[in-house]
Amino acid sequence: MSAVIESTLANVSAGPQTPLVVGAGERPIAFDGGGAITRARFAREVRAVAALLPAARYAVNLCEDRYRFLVAFCAAALRGQTTLLPSSRAPAVVEEVLAQHPGSYALADDAHEVLPPQAWRLPTRLPQADGAALTIDPDALVAIGFTSGSTGQPRPNPKSWAGFCASTRQNLAALADLLDNEVTHLVATVPPQHMYGMEMSVLLPLLGDVAVHAARPFFPDDVAHALAQAPRPPLLVTTPVHLRALVESGVQLPALAGIVSATAPLPVELAQTAEARFGCEVREVFGSTETCVFARRRTARESAWTPLPGVRVAPQPDGTAVHAPHLREPVVLADLIEVHADGRFELRGRNADLLEIAGKRASLGDLTRKLLAVPGVEDGVVFQLDAQDAIGVRRIAALAVAPTLDEAAILHALRQSLDPVFLPRPLRRVAALPRNETGKLPQQALQAMLHGEP
Repeated sequence: MSAVIESTLANVSAGPQTPLVVGAGERPIAFDGGGAITRARFAREVRAVAALLPAARYAVNLCEDRYRFLVAFCAAALRGQTTLLPSSRAPAVVEEVLAQHPGSYALADDAHEVLPPQAWRLPTRLPQADGAALTIDPDALVAIGFTSGSTGQPRPNPKSWAGFCASTRQNLAALADLLDNEVTHLVATVPPQHMYGMEMSVLLPLLGDVAVHAARPFFPDDVAHALAQAPRPPLLVTTPVHLRALVESGVQLPALAGIVSATAPLPVELAQTAEARFGCEVREVFGSTETCVFARRRTARESAWTPLPGVRVAPQPDGTAVHAPHLREPVVLADLIEVHADGRFELRGRNADLLEIAGKRASLGDLTRKLLAVPGVEDGVVFQLDAQDAIGVRRIAALAVAPTLDEAAILHALRQSLDPVFLPRPLRRVAALPRNETGKLPQQALQAMLHGEP
């Protein structure tokens, strides 16, 4: 991390107003096949768009183009509006969030053909306006992130600008040795609406010497094309699902500064294969919508997580309390951990994953790993049903992607490694799991697929 980043961020929260974007005006904040977009141009476009926005308290930012997301996010903040970040951009989810926040509206770009009634579309050609530096109150509520729903209903998590600045300082420290001494070019496959995407592809460009690619490439060839547009070896921010697709596709990537992964556990074998395949470090970061990123590790070589500067984790009966400079109070996660003497920690499962049936114990994570170990199973998950059976037990079920196997063959294989009480019933073979944009599996989507609902 450069001294410029450290010294600038150290003063971000000084005084009554805080910068929305730092760095010299001629430095890039974004890039694509057409070249770089400077911070000075970005500031002019933010001012002009902010003047056009409708009066409101909340805005749902649906922009597909990452640069336009950046402009819309800062324009809304400049107008004192809070950006809502739903767990999904599915129309029903967006409409529910809009309904829960009276006076809110949706912000979108040209990528959207069908929009909610309360929608405002950014101009195709963004206007520009000169003016004062972009600043806001550090205590301003700039975003509300919603959990993914992988363990139940999404929950709101408010984020202040001061909190985002503090967590970004930690992220810059966590990635320091992967960053360029001048400008780090970054390509992200994760959407900016997700908290991990917000941290790595929105806040890093705003508050660090980072320029982000304007697109959100999805398929391996698209990722390779975006990476090739960086003028120097870029940092790839991705997920285990996308990383596996890149490895298995055989696509050739240009030289990389590193790969960052989050949103789901990264298998050791995948991390090792990716490092060998792409010739760079794969760094996994650990966080949540509630906490933002608070730990890191090189999964190919270590199992323990290193907390970021100022972070302390404390095991407790119902999970783990996370203490961090950017959190106003400790946040308790359901993850169970074991803390080493040096402060590093290892995950031992989640409270919600622990099962006890007929006096025997297991974890959903371990059961899923055994399902994935069955030859012929390409993807799968074991989860607990909401409803109880006749004797008051919540049974477990499974979905498996296994083109060459049937359900009976999968169950037969599982019987070799599972106690009979933990055999998933029902087990359904499906073409693909209902993963969201970051590879997570919302509980409601699993239940619906199990019962054959569209």
